[in-house]
Order: sequence, then C-alpha cells, then structure tokens
Amino acid sequence: MKCDRCDRPAIVHQVIISGGEHTEIHLCEVHAAEAGVPNPGKQPVNKLLAKIATPTEPSAIPSCPGCGATLADIRKSSLLGCPQCYDTFEEAIGIMIESAQAGGTRHVGRGPGGAESVHAKRHESRRLVEELDRAVQAEQYERAAEIKAKLGRLSEQQPPTSGESL
Repeated sequence: MKCDRCDRPAIVHQVIISGGEHTEIHLCEVHAAEAGVPNPGKQPVNKLLAKIATPTEPSAIPSCPGCGATLADIRKSSLLGCPQCYDTFEEAIGIMIESAQAGGTRHVGRGPGGAESVHAKRHESRRLVEELDRAVQAEQYERAAEIKAKLGRLSEQQPPTSGESL
C-alpha cells in the first residue's frame, strides 16, 4: 500500500473512527514523522508495551473496607473475606454467581433437612405457573387446562403455610 501523500510505501496504517465515520490513513516513514506518528518498527518493544499496558495504581483497585480483599482475591479463592464484601462487590458477585449457576439467580437446590419436599413442590408450582402463562400466550388452551389441573392437584398436596388461610 502506498502513502496517502506520496508514492512511497506506507509503513504506518491508522484507522480513526470519529462520529461514526471510519477513516484510514496510510503514511510513509517521512510523512509519519512529520505528522508526529511514531514509527512502530523503530521503537523498542518495552516502550510499545508500556503504552498498551499501563499498570493501574493500587489505589484505583477497589477493596473491601472491612477486610481489604479485592475482587481479584475473591475470584482467585472463590471466597468472600467478610460480610461487607457482599455490599462492596455486589454487582460483580452477582455476575459471578450467575455464571457459576448457569444463569440462575435463585437457589433451587437442596435445603436443610426435611424441607426438600416443600421446596420442590413450590419450585414445581412456580414452573407450572410459568408454563401455564406460556401456553395461554400461545393460545394453547387445552394444554393450559391440563397444566391448571396439575396445579390444582399440586396445591391439594401442599400444606398451607402460616401466612395462608384455609
């Protein structure tokens, strides 16, 4: 490729995106020096890397005020340092939990001894209600009637909680 200003070969290729417009600039060594664009072939590698990967200051990395743990520490050990970590890193922890639970944000696993059947029935009830909503939206009324019957049988099996009336 040739220089935009002369017929010499271009050694600097720059892409500028400004205001949604895409502009490419191709310059030879002489015109690149005039424009103040450094020649990447003549700079030491450590200077190029220093421009790309500037280390962040330790003060710029957020840490928990309670225990001093950083998000990197939590990711590395998969353990939170103290209760304040939940508030300090709330958003990042939520993302980590979602990725670990395949997108789930609520606990749907086993509970304390003896509570599994109650929780399983509630989970099944929630699932059936969502399925019922989808069937009604798709105008599958026969399927919706079957799901409603299943919900009725399931609610007969569930004992009422202290907040519900008979």
